[in-house]
Amino acid sequence: MTIESDPSYPAHWEADVVLRDGGTARIRPITTEDAGRLVSFYEQVSDESKYYRFFAPHPRLSDRDVRRFTHHDYVDRVGLAATIGGEFIGTVRYDRIGPDGRPASEPADEAEVAFLVQDAHQGRGVASALLEHIGAVARERGIRRFAAEVLPANTKMIKVFRDVGYQQKRSFEDGSVHLTLDLEPTAESLAVQRAREQRAEAHSVQRLLAPGSVAVVGVSRSGAGVGAAALRNLRDSGFHGHLYAVNEAVERDLLDGVRAYRTIGAIGAPVDLAVIAVPAERVPDAVAACGEHGVQGLVVLSAGYGESGPAGLARQRELVRQVRSYGMRLIGPNAYGVINTAPEVELNASLTPAPMPMRGRIGLFTQSGAIGIALLSALLRRGEGLSSFVSAGNRADVSGNDILQYWYDDEATDVALMYLETLGNPRKFTRLARRTAAVKPVVVAKGGRHTPAGHVVPGIRLPEATVSALLRQAGVIRVDTVTELVDVGLLLAAQPLPAGPRIAILGNSESLGVLTYDACLAQGLRPLPPLDLTTAAAPEDFRAALAAALASEDCDAVVVTAIPWVSEHALADDLADALREAVAEVPGKPVAVVHVELGELVEALSATRGPSPTPPPPDAPDLRPRPGGTPTPTPYAPYPPVPPSAGRDASGGAAEKPPAGDRIPSYPAAERAVRALAEAVRYGQWRRGLAEGGHVPEFEDVDEAGAAAQLTGLLADVDGGAVLTLAEWDARELLARYGIAVRSALPAPSADAAVRAAGILGYPVALKTTAPHLRHRADLGGVRLDLANETELRRSYEELTEVLGKPAELQPVVQAMVPRGVDTVVRSVIDPAAGAVLSFGLAGVASELLGDTAHRLVPATDRDAAGLIRSIRAAPLLFGWRGSDPVDTPALEELLLRLSRLVDDHPEVIGVSLEPVVVAAEGLSVLSATVRVAHPPARGDLGPRTLPSY
Repeated sequence: MTIESDPSYPAHWEADVVLRDGGTARIRPITTEDAGRLVSFYEQVSDESKYYRFFAPHPRLSDRDVRRFTHHDYVDRVGLAATIGGEFIGTVRYDRIGPDGRPASEPADEAEVAFLVQDAHQGRGVASALLEHIGAVARERGIRRFAAEVLPANTKMIKVFRDVGYQQKRSFEDGSVHLTLDLEPTAESLAVQRAREQRAEAHSVQRLLAPGSVAVVGVSRSGAGVGAAALRNLRDSGFHGHLYAVNEAVERDLLDGVRAYRTIGAIGAPVDLAVIAVPAERVPDAVAACGEHGVQGLVVLSAGYGESGPAGLARQRELVRQVRSYGMRLIGPNAYGVINTAPEVELNASLTPAPMPMRGRIGLFTQSGAIGIALLSALLRRGEGLSSFVSAGNRADVSGNDILQYWYDDEATDVALMYLETLGNPRKFTRLARRTAAVKPVVVAKGGRHTPAGHVVPGIRLPEATVSALLRQAGVIRVDTVTELVDVGLLLAAQPLPAGPRIAILGNSESLGVLTYDACLAQGLRPLPPLDLTTAAAPEDFRAALAAALASEDCDAVVVTAIPWVSEHALADDLADALREAVAEVPGKPVAVVHVELGELVEALSATRGPSPTPPPPDAPDLRPRPGGTPTPTPYAPYPPVPPSAGRDASGGAAEKPPAGDRIPSYPAAERAVRALAEAVRYGQWRRGLAEGGHVPEFEDVDEAGAAAQLTGLLADVDGGAVLTLAEWDARELLARYGIAVRSALPAPSADAAVRAAGILGYPVALKTTAPHLRHRADLGGVRLDLANETELRRSYEELTEVLGKPAELQPVVQAMVPRGVDTVVRSVIDPAAGAVLSFGLAGVASELLGDTAHRLVPATDRDAAGLIRSIRAAPLLFGWRGSDPVDTPALEELLLRLSRLVDDHPEVIGVSLEPVVVAAEGLSVLSATVRVAHPPARGDLGPRTLPSY
């Protein structure tokens, strides 16, 4: 069904969802064309489920039933179906009813709801997903309550209603349970929805990273090409599951030692994950074969999609549609692959050849394959391992949000590193990142200011500085380069969080110590005077000095600096052992090492202490591929050379990293070590602040209902996509409903009018121009202050009109003077992708020019408001700079919180600018306000769970 064939068809209700077990389904409205699907679906439902649905034996649907369940007006009667492979697996419908329980139309606001889920798909969360979506549809159509009749024995359906989180009433009438659900979202219903979302999306990623069986589709017989490389990497990684090769022209049972088949359907066993490496034009056939065989997920290495132009973009969208229609998830296309170093899995379904990356505590996600190679190389060179790695290519389906959901409760991952080229859903990303960052660090390098080819996501209108501020509010550690991403990740994975910014510095070079001291100051840390151990210092001197620094109550972290010794003996191992002994003696504080030309020290500090893995016996066969007699190159480790056993244990799998306490991160420059340490300090402060909590205050004088009614009236005659800038009196009235008073400004089209206005307001007054090119530009002479009498007012009026233009052009106004203070600007703007953003800065061109503005996501807590006004560089002006009186910052925080509450309560308010807001020693005055409103989108972040569709 399309909009063209039925204009009433609500296409925006269509959605792909992730079910409880990680599979996907499509939810869409039921149409008249679904009669055959409905009958087929019903025939596969058990007699017991039919009885629970109709309260009586109902073996088959009559023609009347089929017509009733497929003909809807999408207002008073709505039916939705969950489908996989185009076939129904579950249905839900509502019928609007009146107070007597009989069919009704608007304005009746109650509807009867009923579900039916195919028995084979019960327990997958189908009914819960359908309830979320039918509830959103009902609210859109003006329905506020659902009524349902359920047999007491139908415990599964009663549980679906009970667990949804809506306010509800239950009663037992005439042998059935009568349920009434209030459809207004609550904190509990939102928490339930997001918990289900997390479990489902995390499970869908786990199915991709921990499959029991893998098939590589597109393995060449010659051993060349991407498919053959992927197969070798899976085989050589020691993958613990079943491995299959697929090539439609295969003539023998084995390819590269792996059992081979002509088609995936010929494999007489389940396949959990398929790696597809065939040309783009053959991918649809491969996907269809995988879907028919019941494959759970795909990694598509094939290129030729969105990165290749409009035709490839269309191909990419069709690929996502096809994959999801079979209930599968997709990594790619144009992906580099996935790695999971868990000892029970050891999966290397990527283009990264042996050796397998070491097993570690860092999770790594990239969109770019090239950046993924660089990051893997950097981690390997510095002796760090991974828990999991996902390089998603064009990320047409599985994205960084899904991976965050997985890492959130993945016990194998302590630190999340992400290289992102785009933020597909910034509002969801910041929500997920904030929750994840509360339990483990999330470090993000966001590349580029433009969307790369192949990444089809909504654009973000917010400046990069604003995006960075919002990420930091969510606890994300934002870095600028992939080098910083690795630097910070190494420190966080190996060391505890610092308790504060006090940094001790010690080493055998006074100059290097001074450089480190200066770097600390530049990062806002509080370094202690460097301790110079002199160039004669031995490893024992380092151990004693480090132990003493760690034991001191005056420091929170230590930076050790080291330069080469003038000695015939290599002391790197001795120094590494000495430093580790000191850390073991006084644990609990982070330590970083800055070295100059001490490569051996880097290896020693990151190496596992104890015996090396047992090498294979001399007669053991070497199964590593050597086409043409040449060893396979390792693209992610060009330098230094990697020994064959690097990253592998005796069995050939990923080697275990030493415990975090045994590893001390080292850096070749003081600035890099200090930057990583500073990020750890700031993250630790954020975590501690999170523990202290913050809350969104309630204001008893807020008139939410009155504001809603006013907005409804103002937008009654406004078209759907239009934006309305409120008249001054409407803006004042709306803001006043939330306790925000805006000072009156009376128009002064003439000097006489200005005098009359001053008589009403009382002297002294201010005379201001409000023309757009002069508004809020006191530096251009468009403002006259402290006019004490009529003579001064007339003289100023004459000067303004002589210098700047005629009154009709200047649009002058007269306003009563307010107590002197600091001029500030408070704004809120709605970004379609990121949501509502609250901004604060000082008024004036200097702040504008320097971009000295702070930002927070709405709704803001009291902690957010306090941090907002303190995070601008000019904040000291608010707190008594150079002997001036501090201003009333509590009043300013309250204003920010009231504005946050307004835009959070009413999505129709898409922009508010309060400028200037004069903050005095006591109280504040809002002198001008601009408010823009529009019809809100049908669904926001509070809507039902759905996968993005670009």
